[in-house]
Amino acid sequence: MGTEARTRVEVHHDILLTGGKDMPTSTMTSKGQITLPKEVREHFHLKAGDQVEFRIEPGGAVEVHPVSGSILSLFGALHRPGMRPASIQEMDDSVGRYLAEDDERIRKGRA
Repeated sequence: MGTEARTRVEVHHDILLTGGKDMPTSTMTSKGQITLPKEVREHFHLKAGDQVEFRIEPGGAVEVHPVSGSILSLFGALHRPGMRPASIQEMDDSVGRYLAEDDERIRKGRA
């Protein structure tokens, strides 16, 4: 008898998606497509057009991760109400100070 190759999908959250029932499954079509089960889509808050990434781990497990959206979706993520935005010059000055301090630390042999 031959051995069957088994692939496991792991999600790094301690949530039992089906409330104790069997884990959700999908069937692959002849074109190699699967539909993510509703529980998985809801868990990752996925909607039509969203992407997921499959990572094959060294032990053979397959991890599924939602792919973040466009860089534009990050616009305003660092905004703090009541704080004025830093100017380009202020950002440049801040980075320059950090690099100078880091360079000095390295030159003095402090890791």
